Amino acid sequence: MSAAAVEHPCDDEPETLLETANRLIEQLPGHRVEIIGGLVTVAPPPDGPHARALTKLMRPFITAGLDDGETEVLQGIGLWLPSGPEDYVIPDLAIVDADFDEHLIENNCYDPACFRLVLEVTSGNYQTDLRHKVTAYAQAKVPVYVVVDRKHGRVHVLTEPLPGGYDRHEVYAPGQEAPLPDSLGAEVVLDVDEIVRAGRPKR
Repeated sequence: MSAAAVEHPCDDEPETLLETANRLIEQLPGHRVEIIGGLVTVAPPPDGPHARALTKLMRPFITAGLDDGETEVLQGIGLWLPSGPEDYVIPDLAIVDADFDEHLIENNCYDPACFRLVLEVTSGNYQTDLRHKVTAYAQAKVPVYVVVDRKHGRVHVLTEPLPGGYDRHEVYAPGQEAPLPDSLGAEVVLDVDEIVRAGRPKR
């Protein structure tokens, strides 16, 4: 999603980053506020094609049975990051262990250990999802990170997290299918053409 850095006000007792983030959440309903690398970022509400692509993306996970039993398919669940004392992100979509409720850390965010996959659908500032969040999710040891790059019409599948990023980075174009690792707990293949078309505005 598109995001802009926000500086917290300076006074005798400056707000913590979490206080700044929570104040912005109250002031900007519908916006997504995150802290990545010690910076507060604010993303505007997603547009219709973004939401449509997200709906298309949920279907193969649910059809594969990943929303029942050992895992759940969730939108907008907070993930606490190890990269800073107050860092957290809110991926567009996530596959989490069914017992994630037992792993609440702080500020409605959960331990990254219970996340099997995170997925982002890009908006205006696609570089945030393809750069900063790659490092953040890898450092959090999230096994699979999927990015739907609406600007370039591609689907990125990143696996095998390392401290500075992912060891494997596969890119799929329309006309191809994007297979996801069996570590999710089921066989899932994404139809790139369908997802990319869903993310485009209808004119």
